[in-house]
Amino acid sequence: MNEEQLRQLIRKIIAEESGNSNVIPIGVSNHHVHVTEEDFNILFPGQKMTSKAPLKQPGEFASEQVVTVVGPRGTIERVRILGPCRAHSQVELARSEGRKIGVNVPIRMSGDLAGTPTVILRTKDGEVEVQGTIAAKRHIHMSNKDAARLGVKKGDAVKVAIESDQRRTIYDDVIVRPDEKFVLEMHIDTDEANAANVGKDTVAYLVKED
Repeated sequence: MNEEQLRQLIRKIIAEESGNSNVIPIGVSNHHVHVTEEDFNILFPGQKMTSKAPLKQPGEFASEQVVTVVGPRGTIERVRILGPCRAHSQVELARSEGRKIGVNVPIRMSGDLAGTPTVILRTKDGEVEVQGTIAAKRHIHMSNKDAARLGVKKGDAVKVAIESDQRRTIYDDVIVRPDEKFVLEMHIDTDEANAANVGKDTVAYLVKED
């Protein structure tokens, strides 16, 4: 059991002991890149994507490979590729990071890439142009059983409260994403996490509205 899995287990035990069935673990999503197999082969010729660490969602992992994201006014170094490969390459940044490199990053759900800005991904061996730069809209992964327990369904926009040290933040318009393989976790980006003063053991609570 790695450190992140241990923290998640502790959060689950606390939630069960407190009797609060609305507790949702928080995953803070740092900038990262998803790539197609074709783009990966251009950036890392002759290599295979190798796992550095598993992510909470089954089958997903942070790879050993990193790239430089190049915008009109700057770069972001060592942006990690998440695996496995996807059907379309996608770059996920916080909006504050987009401003630093001259990119007006829209807030979108993953895969909703129509009309999104283009950046360059660069390594020492190659570069590719990717049309698909977004700030991921906050959302909650959950299993179908979790969705039934929480009384929500796919595509619902819910309200979530985050109780952190010296700050209480309520995020509205959080999108529900259930799937049989998903593990319960709310995803927010680094801008949102900083605004809510999220720490490593901070959890969220689904706000039930009358």
